[in-house]
Amino acid sequence: MLRHIVFMKFKTGVDALQVEDLKRSLGSLPGKIDEIKEFEFGPDILKSERSYDFALVASFTDLDSLKSYQVHPDHIPVLQKVRGLCEAIIVVDFEWP
Repeated sequence: MLRHIVFMKFKTGVDALQVEDLKRSLGSLPGKIDEIKEFEFGPDILKSERSYDFALVASFTDLDSLKSYQVHPDHIPVLQKVRGLCEAIIVVDFEWP
C-alpha cells in the first residue's frame, strides 16, 4: 500500500466558505476515482505556530494507482483549487504494509 499525505497552508484571507467548498470537492473524489482506497481530510484544530491549516491522508494500492489518481480528470480541478487557496503545500508519499 502507498500512503499519500498532503499538508496545506492557506493564503491569508481564505475564509470558512472556501474551506467548506474545498471539503465538498475533496469529499466527492472517492466516489469518482476507483484508485482511492482510503481518503481522510480536515482542518487543523490545534492552530499552533507550526501547524498547517489542512491535511489530507489517502491510501492507494501502489505507485501506479497514485500516479493515475494524480492525472485523473476529476482530480485536476480539485488540485487547481487547492493550489489557488494555498501559499504552501507539503506532500509525503510512503509505502506501508
